[in-house]
Amino acid sequence: MSITLVILIATILVSVLSFDKSKPYYFNLLFNAVRINYNKEYYRFFSYGLVHADFIHLAVNAYVLFSFGGAVEDIFVAITGAKGHVLYLLMYVGALISSVIPSFEKHKTHSWYNAVGASGAVSAIVFSFIILQPSTKMGLLFIPIMIPAWIFGLLYLFYSYYMSKKGSDNIGHDVHLFGALFGIIITLLLDSRILGNFLSQLF
Repeated sequence: MSITLVILIATILVSVLSFDKSKPYYFNLLFNAVRINYNKEYYRFFSYGLVHADFIHLAVNAYVLFSFGGAVEDIFVAITGAKGHVLYLLMYVGALISSVIPSFEKHKTHSWYNAVGASGAVSAIVFSFIILQPSTKMGLLFIPIMIPAWIFGLLYLFYSYYMSKKGSDNIGHDVHLFGALFGIIITLLLDSRILGNFLSQLF
C-alpha cells in the first residue's frame, strides 16, 4: 500500500469523524497557537492536518493529493529506492509542521486563531511535482485552461504571497506559500540532478 493512500485514508476517516462538532475530535486536533504556546500541545503542529472545516475543504485537499501524490511518491522511489516512501512521508509531515510555524509565531498570543486542513502539506506535494515535471500541463479544477506546470506554480506563488499580505479572507495563504517552498527545497535536495532536469525542461 502506498504512503499516499495511507495518508488519504487516515485524513478522510479522521476528518469525517471530526465533522460532528458535538464530539471532541475537531477541537482536540485543530491548530491553536495559544494552546501550543502555553499548554505545550505540540502534537497540534501535526494533528491539524487530519481535520478539515467541512466536506468541500476535505474533498479539495483529498482530490489534489490523490492527483499528484502517487506520481511524486513513485518518482521519489525511482530516485532513491525503497527509502523513497519514507522520504516522501517525511516531506509531507515536515511540510505540515514547517508551513504553520510562521502562523504560530504570529498568533501564539491570539486565542481566537485556529487553523485546520492539510493544505500546507498538499502544496508541498504539488510543488514537488512541479519541480520534477515542470513541462506537464496543469490547470484549475473546472477551468479548461492548461498551462505548463512551472508557469502555474509561479503564478500560484505570487497569488499566495499577495493574498497572505492582503489577509482579506479566511484562507491560510501563508500556509500554502510556506508549504510550497518546503516542497521545492526538499525535492531539490533529493538528488543533485533534479535542478538540471528542471532547468532543461524550461529552456
